[in-house]
Amino acid sequence: MTGTPSPNATPASARPAIVAPADDLGQLGFHGPDAAAFLQGQLSSDVLALAPGAGHWTTYNSAKGRVLASLWLWRDPHEPGHFEALLAADLAEAMRKRLSMFVLRAKVTIEDRGSATRRFGVAGMGAATAVAAACGAAPAAGTTAGAPALSAQVAALPDGRHVVVAAVADAPAVADALARHAVRAGGETWRWHGIAAGVPLVTAATTDQFVAQALNWDALGGLDFRKGCYPGQEIVARTRYLGRLKERLFLLHVEGPAPAAGTRLYSPAFDGQACGTVVDAAAAPEGGVDLLAVLQLAAVEAPGLALGTPAGAAPVRRPLPYALPDLAPPRSRPA
Repeated sequence: MTGTPSPNATPASARPAIVAPADDLGQLGFHGPDAAAFLQGQLSSDVLALAPGAGHWTTYNSAKGRVLASLWLWRDPHEPGHFEALLAADLAEAMRKRLSMFVLRAKVTIEDRGSATRRFGVAGMGAATAVAAACGAAPAAGTTAGAPALSAQVAALPDGRHVVVAAVADAPAVADALARHAVRAGGETWRWHGIAAGVPLVTAATTDQFVAQALNWDALGGLDFRKGCYPGQEIVARTRYLGRLKERLFLLHVEGPAPAAGTRLYSPAFDGQACGTVVDAAAAPEGGVDLLAVLQLAAVEAPGLALGTPAGAAPVRRPLPYALPDLAPPRSRPA
């Protein structure tokens, strides 16, 4: 693979608005007077800075600094002690159990709300217009609000996608209302929009494998380097200030079927050894597959990158819709 990205023929933001079941997402609820302080001590973002109705990306990390789950977290517009989070559906219950181990005497309850609600993704050109027409209003990017015309909540992600959350009983009516203003699509199309946005969804296949910066969470706003302690903070800070990051998340395109999350990539620059891992992949609208993969930086500029095996299909790099921050230069050891 060369260092020159191949342009994407039609960016996701220029495609007609779609509505699809967001079955890849689960949902956790956090309730209680200590919810904000509890989450502040567990997640990589500044939870205490969230105003009612505001949301942001965040990560939940192991003590070794590896991302266990990536989350979109928001503070309820009407109940400051109530937070909701979207994360990979196949990690939701495991993360609820793990976080519950650290509640101790804190006055906070953690609930897996995945079976009580349904989530619909709206994406593409005119997504906000479609949401506003169906729901009565569309919140500003990075915020969450109720839907005046429907029994639902709408979370507006920073990349232009929207997630509409409804109780199970209300879900059919919400889906029909959204479909009057956006094209119905399948869950893979919704996932493709997230891939095109360069937003990695950490799932059971990739949990506990990468530090947050390798997944570009520093570029996406999921890390706060000024807040207090949280699991893995020392490793995340060391990666930033000592310049020791050797891999990053990249957007690739390849012909053939979509590889599973966790599929490895190979490069002659590494003597045919694995040099990367697929985080997510979905069929691209114009054929082939788009995928997000964490790659060793030394493999990005070298030719011969291959998917699945050293003789596998050759991916082509496509540009991410955001810039990657420069890391601090490595500090030299004192003489």
